[in-house]
Amino acid sequence: MRAAESFRVAWEALRVNRLRSALTMFGVVVGVAAVVVLVAIGSGARDLVEREIEGLGSNLVFVAPGDLASGTASTVSRLTLEDVEYLHRTLGEHTDIAVSLSSGETVRAGRNEAFATVVGTNEALPRVFDRPLRPGGRHLTETDVQTRRRVVVLGARTAEQIFGDVDPVGRQVAIAGGARFRVVGVFEELGETFGQTRDTELHMPVTTAQRLLGVDTVDYLALRAASADDIPALQREVVDALERRHPGERFSAISQTQLLGTVGTVLNALTGVLAAIAAISLLVGGVGVSNIMLVSVRERTREIGLRKALGARRRDVLAQFLTEAVLLTSIGGICGIALGVGGALAIAWASPVPASVAWWSPALAFAVSAAVGIFFGVVPARRAARLDPVTALRTE
Repeated sequence: MRAAESFRVAWEALRVNRLRSALTMFGVVVGVAAVVVLVAIGSGARDLVEREIEGLGSNLVFVAPGDLASGTASTVSRLTLEDVEYLHRTLGEHTDIAVSLSSGETVRAGRNEAFATVVGTNEALPRVFDRPLRPGGRHLTETDVQTRRRVVVLGARTAEQIFGDVDPVGRQVAIAGGARFRVVGVFEELGETFGQTRDTELHMPVTTAQRLLGVDTVDYLALRAASADDIPALQREVVDALERRHPGERFSAISQTQLLGTVGTVLNALTGVLAAIAAISLLVGGVGVSNIMLVSVRERTREIGLRKALGARRRDVLAQFLTEAVLLTSIGGICGIALGVGGALAIAWASPVPASVAWWSPALAFAVSAAVGIFFGVVPARRAARLDPVTALRTE
């Protein structure tokens, strides 16, 4: 039997039993759609994290206490501003080193208040990270840090929450129970990541933050290498210098590439788990296809006997029923892909959950749906092909 004839006969068989075919395909449709949607969410999450990390700037190196590679990060930071001065002497005064010390605090202006992440940092931050300001404002300066000046740079959302449409620059805010600070700048809006935003940050001189929080340490350091090729050497120099200064202590210097690699590995594993869970629906749909095909073989026993009596070979009957099974799951796969892509786009549009449909996801889903048809259609097709024509023609 020619392939075109097998396809025509298979199509006719599915068309005659429209409702049964539709119900059988439903399991495949749900399985394929679930795979496409969940893989899209996983891929979108990975792309979003990569964009956010790359959006911080280029050629960055983050330095923190502990051995981050083995997962033994220190719970208490021993990094101080003296360490920054020591690194400047070791690496050269031209090296920009940004510091960070953070805490959550309530910020007030008049009757309005907002919860913000207070970040103590220094004048090197705008040279290390890409944090543009709104016109009319300025970043923190070296003088601000040295004199512990009470000045702040507000995140876009914090500024909006406590000042509304009024320009905050030059006005005052109260932090941590009443300490008053003058606003010298407002950051441009950055947006959200997984429902979290850096637009609620509030930057102040690190020395002022240390006095406000009652500490003399910083959480981590950040440096920018001259080029991507200089990153490994900079990492080694920083770690070696800090471990010489603090004998017995371990420090880690993590680049953006390493950070992206770690996050990518975790998110890829998560995407794989989600796809595996969704594939269970596809497996259930395949079992339904096999069951319906067995019923179809039973119902069409006389037809099979007549075909074989007229000269149809075993492989012709096998090809016919395999074609039916594959056609059934392929149509279900196409419908599932359309539903999945539409669902992923709707999720990305209507919710903060990221979703990105990679080109390979629908292609893989369709290939898997066709493979399901072959795998679960083999047993019914072989059973039909092995029927004895005489016995089949006697069947009522």
